[in-house]
Amino acid sequence: MLRLARRPLLLAAILAAPAVARAQPYPARPVRIIVPFPPGNSTDIVARFIADALSQSWPQRVVVENRSGGAGAVGMDAGARAAGDGYTLVVGSSGTLAVNPAIIPNLSYDVLRDFAPISNLATMPLLLVARPDFPAHTLPELQALARQRPGELGYGSPGPGTAGHMAGEYLAHRAGIRMQHVPYRGTGPALADLLGGTLPLVSDSLASALPHVRDGRLKALVITGRNRAPQLPDVPTAAETLGEFEAVGWIGMVAPVATPGPLVSRINAEVVRILRDPSSSQRLESLGGSPDPGTPAEFAAFIRSETEKWREVARIANVRLDS
Repeated sequence: MLRLARRPLLLAAILAAPAVARAQPYPARPVRIIVPFPPGNSTDIVARFIADALSQSWPQRVVVENRSGGAGAVGMDAGARAAGDGYTLVVGSSGTLAVNPAIIPNLSYDVLRDFAPISNLATMPLLLVARPDFPAHTLPELQALARQRPGELGYGSPGPGTAGHMAGEYLAHRAGIRMQHVPYRGTGPALADLLGGTLPLVSDSLASALPHVRDGRLKALVITGRNRAPQLPDVPTAAETLGEFEAVGWIGMVAPVATPGPLVSRINAEVVRILRDPSSSQRLESLGGSPDPGTPAEFAAFIRSETEKWREVARIANVRLDS
């Protein structure tokens, strides 16, 4: 009788086991964040900042895995193919999440089909910078100079299809001028040629150019964010001359599309909490950016609008990259 009495209890325990497993706290093991760029660039720095903050509040570590190559497509593809269990997240840039889909045919991933948006993390406005002896000091003066020398002024960027390249094309289009794009393999070589006097202008992130502007080796003609940057409050925005205008680099977090909605919401809540902490704002501003937390739905809408904007700029400027 005792053996028979135990059977219902044993059966109940077996049936309850999956529910107990499902109730285990998340995360129950380390979480990885894939960054589709090498260590040290702005996307990697922001990802590591978020990973460190999450590691402090979660019971497991959050580690960054750099998977660079193919203009970010290698890392994004790895993230798209990962299990949707919350243990793989991806931190990408405006380039991988919005520009690449606009300019690369047959891309190996589809952002809104293969990923669940979590939140934007930070925005980073771009600067058009020149040496102190460049004859123009403002955007209106640059417009006048470029119209005197149509197509002669060259501007460097970190490479084809980068935020610096696309912002430069967008600015030229809206300003009604023609400039020659000079692509480089990264920010360093472009700024080196600018500082050396072999290149008149560079379009790049505030984070990259800020140290050179602060020490007086370069001057900023215009900033492409919606508002003036707190780091350079005297530099006017393009919108002050052109009307509505915004072209910023940004860094956001997504997960594989199969990640359950409640888990996406939980990760979003943690990320938003971190970004709304005043110390986070100070940290991101020191890197040349600003926190930009939001809901998954807001981030999805932002990705769509950014992709459409850069698709139109790519069409106007005839920008297209091989996959």
